[in-house]
Amino acid sequence: MSWIVRMIVVLPALAALVGLLCRRQRLLAAGVAISVSSYVAVLALIQWVAPSRSADIDTIGALPLGDLSVPLHLLSDRVSGLVSFVVALVVLGIQVFTAWYLRDDARYGQFAATVSLFAAGMLLLVQAGDLVPVLVGWEIMGWCSWLLIGHDSERHAARRAAYKAFLVTRVADIGMVVGIVALSVRARSTDLMAVLTATGSSTLLTVGLVGVVVGVAGKSGLVPFHDWLPDAMEGPTPASALIHAATMVAAGTYVVARLFALYAEDDAARTLLAVLAAVTMVYAALLALAQTDLKRMLAYSTLSQIAIMLSALAAAPAELGPGAGISHLLGHAFFKALLFLGAGWLSVLAGGTAIAAVRGRLRPTGALRWSMGIGLAALAGVPPLVGFFSKDTVIDAALEGATGGGGFRAWLVVVALFVTVVLTAAYCARAWLLLDTPVAATSALPDSEPALVAAEEVAVVTTADSADDAEVERVHAHGHAAITLPAALVVSVLAALTVVGTLFLTSLSGGVHVGVLSALLSLLLVAGGAYAVWFLSDRGRVDVADLVPDRLREPAVRGFGVDTAYVGVGRAVTALARVVVALDRDVVDAYPRATAVVARAAGRAGERGHRGVPSLSLLSLLVGVVLVAVLGVTAWR
Repeated sequence: MSWIVRMIVVLPALAALVGLLCRRQRLLAAGVAISVSSYVAVLALIQWVAPSRSADIDTIGALPLGDLSVPLHLLSDRVSGLVSFVVALVVLGIQVFTAWYLRDDARYGQFAATVSLFAAGMLLLVQAGDLVPVLVGWEIMGWCSWLLIGHDSERHAARRAAYKAFLVTRVADIGMVVGIVALSVRARSTDLMAVLTATGSSTLLTVGLVGVVVGVAGKSGLVPFHDWLPDAMEGPTPASALIHAATMVAAGTYVVARLFALYAEDDAARTLLAVLAAVTMVYAALLALAQTDLKRMLAYSTLSQIAIMLSALAAAPAELGPGAGISHLLGHAFFKALLFLGAGWLSVLAGGTAIAAVRGRLRPTGALRWSMGIGLAALAGVPPLVGFFSKDTVIDAALEGATGGGGFRAWLVVVALFVTVVLTAAYCARAWLLLDTPVAATSALPDSEPALVAAEEVAVVTTADSADDAEVERVHAHGHAAITLPAALVVSVLAALTVVGTLFLTSLSGGVHVGVLSALLSLLLVAGGAYAVWFLSDRGRVDVADLVPDRLREPAVRGFGVDTAYVGVGRAVTALARVVVALDRDVVDAYPRATAVVARAAGRAGERGHRGVPSLSLLSLLVGVVLVAVLGVTAWR
């Protein structure tokens, strides 16, 4: 088993290296990426189903850091095996889909290699039994996300989104580094088991766990670090599926789940996590409801769903464990990868992902139509799909925490969860009605509506000039042909996994735990939210988001100016840095420089007081002194 776990981590990294070396040979690069991804998925499946107990696995040996133990172990257990299998399965699907989606992209080889390296970083984090490999995998994903988001580097919007993602997550990662250092110092070891069982300073524990929460908030897009994730839609659709489904943004949930025993002991860190998760899930769901672009709607839904995962870890009682959070992580991986890849397929058919471009385009697409319908239904939490069971497991865990003495923290999460259930059903219903209602149906609208239809038709024509819809430029640049059978099969398989994915969750302790009353209430809220949208939109003939006043909707589409706030913070930091430099140069350094200036001035004054060439009188005096000395010595004799 040990060699299998090592290969799960090493093989994607080797595939990335080989892929870069053969990047100009497209077929070879695709073959390496897809074949290695397939093999890793098989190995991860073996690790998951193999009847073995938890085991520490050596890697390159311990690092010699004095009193601090750094064993660099990997940890193999049922959880790491299952998560690795789901990650490898999603990565395999993305690699197959990308081979078609970027079939005419001259930089496909680099993209596929970066996806492999990204997968290696995530799998290293999942298999890590030591906090140092966790941090290494965490940083690898950060660097790779920058490369993937900025893949179309000739576009200013893509470059800006990549740098924004990189800077925002790097700032939050300061907290992750501080947290890992604090936890390691407390345990005198970076080994995960030692960290979990250590006893010591409660202050270091709180600092460590809060630092990890800050790092997780950055990578997972919790408020106030959330605004980089919608902008990441500037990357190709496969990159969006990779980042949003089962890798970087979900990695924080896995890290917190591994440290759940410590969070169960620290109210301060759990309260911070609960507040950030509750605010993010509701706020992001509201913004998803107002978006004018399909991919950006899915991006905001990811923010909301990641917050739901983390809320389970913030509110669940200690005896339930982290199963509910991991459960929703796995379910979300299936239906969100399905939705993003489906959106990429639809963008090829429609020429973009703006709502105006894709409106009514699902109806004649057959397999894509039902796949997107299954994905949206799972996202909304419709039974018997995996999203229903994973979401209601989170709700039931939060309710147990609230009724079991969780206090304000747990009740805040419970209220936020039920509000989010309604909002999620609403934006999923809106998306389905807009995508599936034939455009011809708008001819039956009242006289006031043709202007809106005309405006949308104009928007379709001008979408290529919009920074919000990078897919139009991609479609026009690469001229996609009909989807290939393997790429279409990936979408269909993900749809099937979304239907039967609950079977995966049953192997987790606490992975499926649905309360009857909470499930009934959830279903009523889902039905109510969907019906309200259906009624207000006149069965899809009107976009329900258009009912929101422009003075509110336009700022919501732009994220209420958080991007401007980021720029303001950046300028403030730059101004502060300049002040610090000025103080250091003109005040702190002034004292030693003043000493040098005074010494130099004194030297120049002394130089001016003495002539450079000795005078004749001085020479005569010196000669006379020598003669007197000689005569004195002679006369003495």
